[in-house]
Amino acid sequence: MARILYVDDEADIREVAAMSLELDPELEVRTCASGAEALAEAASWHPNLILLDVMMPNMDGPTTLARLRDEPATAHVPVVFITARTQAQEVGGFIALGARGVIAKPFDPMVLARQVRDFLGA
Repeated sequence: MARILYVDDEADIREVAAMSLELDPELEVRTCASGAEALAEAASWHPNLILLDVMMPNMDGPTTLARLRDEPATAHVPVVFITARTQAQEVGGFIALGARGVIAKPFDPMVLARQVRDFLGA
């Protein structure tokens, strides 16, 4: 069973993501509404992969990723950004920050679990 932490400030998007990921019986899903919440949840729950919204108030995705990398308990957890900012240059910038990859937003709920499995295997 793979643990997936989905982080997004928009409740509707969190709900759709959780429902689509939970259709895969091999994925256990938790959600967070902010970067600060994600830092605490990741440190205590130890997810196998974090799906992280780029644009959030207070602490955005790149800042959250940097903070995750600063903590020994979460430094190794792969992070995939979820964002509408998918120009090649932007994606390259996210990869340079240490993200494993990028999933375009709005994501397709029918293929999200498969995309997550692909990133887990990467």
